[in-house]
Amino acid sequence: MKKANPPIKHWSHSSLMAFLRNPLAWYKRYVEQVFDAPSSPAGIIGRAGHVALQHFYGGISKEGAIELGLEHLRGVPDFEVNFGKAKTRAAQKKKRASMEQEYLQAIGFYLARPPRHDIVGIEVKGVVKVEGLPLPLKAVSDLVVRSKVDPKALDIVDHKFVDSFSALRKYKPMFIIQAIFNYYTVRELYKKPVRRFIFQECRKKKNADGSSQMRRYIIDFADYKEEFALFHRLIKDATAEITRKRVYLPNPSDMFEGDNSFDIYKMGLIDDERGL
Repeated sequence: MKKANPPIKHWSHSSLMAFLRNPLAWYKRYVEQVFDAPSSPAGIIGRAGHVALQHFYGGISKEGAIELGLEHLRGVPDFEVNFGKAKTRAAQKKKRASMEQEYLQAIGFYLARPPRHDIVGIEVKGVVKVEGLPLPLKAVSDLVVRSKVDPKALDIVDHKFVDSFSALRKYKPMFIIQAIFNYYTVRELYKKPVRRFIFQECRKKKNADGSSQMRRYIIDFADYKEEFALFHRLIKDATAEITRKRVYLPNPSDMFEGDNSFDIYKMGLIDDERGL
């Protein structure tokens, strides 16, 4: 019997999380390549912030970077925005205005005293093979910088715009998994040791107590040897799971795509030679 091949070419942090959360929604997006789900306002604001920071750390002035991020936000068409309860044109226009205001406030907080880095790379994208893993790994690193704790190593910086600061305890799995994806891609692309993954969060809403809008969380890879072994096991098990003949069922409780995945299942839109 011919050995079955996985239906995807690589794993990324977003695709792995999507598969674990809602396999049917994952199949639609990452196997069928159907990207029709609108983005949340928070996600669009976050991407605009990333655009601004990409240009700022690339050497553009604060004002110019902010304007480029705003241009990106305004360029997102209405059909790609999940307006939620804002159904009328007037309500959607008002929502658009509030999104711009929230973006300008958030990026203003970030750039008031931007973290300084010795930058090696910006928006570093890579798909790399890792020894012992059945599929390549893909990741995008906001910044690759020279490590301040190890002159021979690199650090990775990830920007996040959040409504509230994360309760990032030492062993929060989702953050560690993301960090390891980026660890492997940066290590393979630069052929240098990677020491830390730094989550730099910016709270979009002004703190009532006047405290800093910025908070930093650091994962020092030297402290996470066991998690690397667990990561390898998870990638192998997930790959085996998507390779076998199986039925993909919806997860109606998924707060992001539960309704959509249930509609797909109800209408029988996914039905191919793999017996799905």
